[in-house]
Amino acid sequence: MTTATHLPPHAAEAARIAAANRARAVPGRKVYVKVLRCDGPGKPSRWETFQVTVERGSNVISMLQQIAASPVTADGRKTTPVVWDSGCLEEVCGACTMVINGKVRQSCSCLIDDYAPAEGDTITLEPMSKFPVVRDLWVDRSRLFHNLKRVKAWVPIDGTYSLGSGPTESPESQEQRYVMSTCMSCGCCLEACPQFNIEPDQSAWDTSFVGAHAINQARLFNEHETGKRLKAERLDALMSAGGINDCGNAQNCAKVCPKLIPLTESIGVIGRAVTIRAVAKFFSGR
Repeated sequence: MTTATHLPPHAAEAARIAAANRARAVPGRKVYVKVLRCDGPGKPSRWETFQVTVERGSNVISMLQQIAASPVTADGRKTTPVVWDSGCLEEVCGACTMVINGKVRQSCSCLIDDYAPAEGDTITLEPMSKFPVVRDLWVDRSRLFHNLKRVKAWVPIDGTYSLGSGPTESPESQEQRYVMSTCMSCGCCLEACPQFNIEPDQSAWDTSFVGAHAINQARLFNEHETGKRLKAERLDALMSAGGINDCGNAQNCAKVCPKLIPLTESIGVIGRAVTIRAVAKFFSGR
């Protein structure tokens, strides 16, 4: 598990800035929340600004709850409550992803003290741009889950009866695979990826870039003793249109992943496996 003293350079710098802001944050201050709003699919977007009171430890979700309790803009105009998606509120479910001050991340773990420490500071909230907007900050991530189906991101077992003990796994393998298993399908990697773009035509999903999250999950299950029964099918899917070859190696995905999953490592591992699979198929004919 990655600790505060072993963070990647970009994460360590972000943590340093956040800690400095947190140290000078004053409880009870008023800050502005600028939200990019949209009333529904296909509707025009607009900006609305709200003023909220921030106590120590407040996160973005608590600010949105405060706005929902009294949906009045900073200039005194009544409006509708801001719509967002959330579930666990502890950075596990991945539902509350949004773009905060220009960077995609989880809003439940985003402390206002880190981003807007002074009186009158502004924090900006936008929905992810790579998924269709349902309303305001809530987007439809259906394509994300569809892409997990493309790579068969599951262990193929029949759960209707007891199969006995599962295969044993070494501590080294467990440690390596654990961090990959922490993926919560939040969509951060896809929002930051220049190869993954919004695709309104569902018939084109199977040939559009699958995304780093699906590639990582393919690796996770390919390295599982039972999961690897579907290894060939996963690699075949990643050899086809929209697969591993569409990755441009921008490595933005690894920089924004809230779980610090080594996504570029997974992409490299799968890229090698796909090459071996392609050569084997060429000579075997199957």
